Amino acid sequence: MNAPLFPLGQVVATPGAMEAASGPLHFLALLARHVRGDWGCIDPEDAETNRLAVVEGDRVLSAYAIDPERPCAGFGENCLWIITEADRSVTTILLPEEY
Repeated sequence: MNAPLFPLGQVVATPGAMEAASGPLHFLALLARHVRGDWGCIDPEDAETNRLAVVEGDRVLSAYAIDPERPCAGFGENCLWIITEADRSVTTILLPEEY
């Protein structure tokens, strides 16, 4: 397993994300992927933006399927976003429509 690439800061989740996810273990698994550079269902351009954000200290955004058995386009239905702010003070788990 890779070492964390950046600190998460305080981790918070929106009510919509809490309702959509299958519980805290689901969040922990997604956070582990996010902090180690597995950005989930984002396109290659956004993955490159994240790679640079880790180095330059910008915001990092990942997208994951709520239900891994269903497709996830990185936005819309069946999608959770995890956003770590540029100053690394907070990481938020939310539904795309809550952004």
